[in-house]
Amino acid sequence: MIIVMSPKADENKTDAVLERLKRAGFQIHLSQGVERTIIGAIRDRTRMGDLALAAMPGVESVVPILQPYKLASRAFKEEGTIVRVGDIAIGGEEIHVMAGPCAVESREQLLEAARLVKEAGATLLRGGAFKPRTSPYSFQGLEEEGLKLLAEAREKTGLKVVTEVMDASTLPMIAEYADILQIGTRNMQNFFLLREVAKVDKPVLLKRGVSATIEEWLMAAEYIMAGGNYNVILCERGIRTYESFTRNTLDLAAIPVVKHLSHLPIIVDPSHAIGKWRFVPPMAAAAVAAGADGLLIEVHPNPAEALCDGPQSLTPTNFQSLMQDLKSVAGVFGRKVGGN
Repeated sequence: MIIVMSPKADENKTDAVLERLKRAGFQIHLSQGVERTIIGAIRDRTRMGDLALAAMPGVESVVPILQPYKLASRAFKEEGTIVRVGDIAIGGEEIHVMAGPCAVESREQLLEAARLVKEAGATLLRGGAFKPRTSPYSFQGLEEEGLKLLAEAREKTGLKVVTEVMDASTLPMIAEYADILQIGTRNMQNFFLLREVAKVDKPVLLKRGVSATIEEWLMAAEYIMAGGNYNVILCERGIRTYESFTRNTLDLAAIPVVKHLSHLPIIVDPSHAIGKWRFVPPMAAAAVAAGADGLLIEVHPNPAEALCDGPQSLTPTNFQSLMQDLKSVAGVFGRKVGGN
């Protein structure tokens, strides 16, 4: 449930409500806005009536949150959440593009990719140091050496780094280098890992599971938020359907639906959704038109030589053209593409 305090409620009245909830064993999450203080209280709903919260001084209303995801719900926080990564604000007016190769392959490849996407207007660099692959014989990433290269690319270009965490054992190492911790589709319901990233003071990019419903996706976000980390960015990356021409099916409808249900920012990964580079630009533009707060796009200096996901990677020239198109689309909706 959420307890909405009156605009005139002072700190003493709020503290009294908090103390009553604590004594009753509720998990408390405080959201202090400009005009109102909202208290999120999580426990068995049957205890609500016993507390007589609505009768306490300073309480304006007590509202049950019907969705199973409480902290991620729009009912808990009416205004949209803005996740800050240094001077970058994800979820605001600016649409941020995270671009780079699927995998860090070499120093030359990564630094060239970073320079090129920076020049085109990207504000974050994506690149995998640890790569979860379907086949155990496929390239698995450069691991810590890849992380060091990502850090070097950040130093040279100023781009923030987004990279994937695969398990709890490598989390401390990755957290030293990354600005945003990515949870991939395979780990969306790895609840132990979600609890661990919740303890790290870094934003988390949570990709939708390949067969996950929107509710299951938001429940995964709930695990991270319940652990104390509210800086969650959702990422729609396509779901598995009966269609086989594309790698997955991009669920564009998830963007406005999530915006309605949740206050968390949402970005889109058209590269993994489509799997074929020529269809990535129109789907990226469509995602912006649907209200996405950002994009995650694979760009490789030479896709034909890529060790991972070359067929879905844009060339630098194609990426630069896409960024120009995105500016036009964003402008129609009163937004702009960050980094320009």
